[in-house]
Amino acid sequence: MLHDQAGYALSGATDEALALFETALGQFHTYTGNPLETAEAAIAAAPEFAMTHLLRAHLYLSGMEAPGIAPALQSIATARELASTDRETLHTVAAEAWAGGRFEAASERFDDILLAAPRDSLALQMGHLLDFYRGDARNLRDRVLRVLPSWSTALPYYHSVLGMHAFGLEETGDYAAAESAGRRACDLNPRDAWAHHAVLHVMEMQGRVEDGIRWATTREPHWAVDNMMAVHNWWHLMLYHLERDDHVQVLRLYDDKVRGGGSTVVLDLIDASAMLWRLHLRGVEIGGARWTELAQAWSATADDGVYAFNDVHGLIAYLGAGRADLAARQMDALHRSAERGNFSNAAMTEQVGLPVAKALTAFMDGQYQDCIARLRGMRTIANRFGGSHAQRDLLDLTLLEAARRADDCNLLRALTAERLHARPKSPLALRYLAVSKERVAA
Repeated sequence: MLHDQAGYALSGATDEALALFETALGQFHTYTGNPLETAEAAIAAAPEFAMTHLLRAHLYLSGMEAPGIAPALQSIATARELASTDRETLHTVAAEAWAGGRFEAASERFDDILLAAPRDSLALQMGHLLDFYRGDARNLRDRVLRVLPSWSTALPYYHSVLGMHAFGLEETGDYAAAESAGRRACDLNPRDAWAHHAVLHVMEMQGRVEDGIRWATTREPHWAVDNMMAVHNWWHLMLYHLERDDHVQVLRLYDDKVRGGGSTVVLDLIDASAMLWRLHLRGVEIGGARWTELAQAWSATADDGVYAFNDVHGLIAYLGAGRADLAARQMDALHRSAERGNFSNAAMTEQVGLPVAKALTAFMDGQYQDCIARLRGMRTIANRFGGSHAQRDLLDLTLLEAARRADDCNLLRALTAERLHARPKSPLALRYLAVSKERVAA
């Protein structure tokens, strides 16, 4: 039986298929190339190679899109017949749980794999993504910490482990250590887009606008070409320009980099919705065509109800475009999801997704006090429907603007104090501060 580069046994592998498997794994760890295509080439080279089928399943699941579930289940069924090691069996069980909407169970199975096989980089990355999708900041950090002693520069993909380590540290507020780990990962492999993005997160949370722009632009050749995270990293750069009030540059990047390719990948659509909503909150003239195009790109997902975080961002596009029909379908999907019993997304939707969706709808309808009432209690539990601090900042920004429009001076002053603590030089926060003082004085 052949073994992978970490030393783990592989059922049904051949030399040719193993080389393709490792290539696909490397692509997944850097978000470069087409790992799914490479994994399928490995399957063609050795149809009885269990881990290639599991890699294919994991790749389909990692996008959190409804159309990925059926092909993932197909690969899981094949892998179940081929798996001959405990590790392969656990990968099968984990993938099956994820495809079945039981995210906590899948997370635990990836942990079980890593307890026995701490150098299994695929299990680590899939677990890490689940921690992110579930908003589990502690495990985002600790899952990597538990295996870190088993890793070193002598092992392939160590850069990926450091990149995940960096992101977990950032999401738990250890910014100096996060930046150090992220920079080291990028030194080891400049193409590691996840590590690059972890450093961007640090700078965003610290309000280091010029540092963030410099980090993104000087490293652009490494992350902007042939990379599945390119749109998301452009989005991070846009956040810095937004903080500068450079709305012209933000819209230019939106048109050229975020929507220029017409992507229908949900992770890309999330970034587009999030940026247009931020611009809308600022009163920037977006133009109906941008909202219309984005709503159309989202429209195929309106009935899916797979993941509340996706659904809320789809709703944003429909609200912006004035597509009451699609917004109604999306709300119906959210209600159905909330009633789906033991599925992980049911709790995510009931506790956060639906209240946030109703709050954003109220804001768009000009019902700012209603928006405030729905959002205030959400901020402390919003992590339960996933995403990062930077992504969920959309809720804080909405609450701030709702307070301003509702003329709630006390809330506006309090929220501004929060924001200025993290971003003392933020032009937006300083404007809100000035408004709150002016209205109190009046």
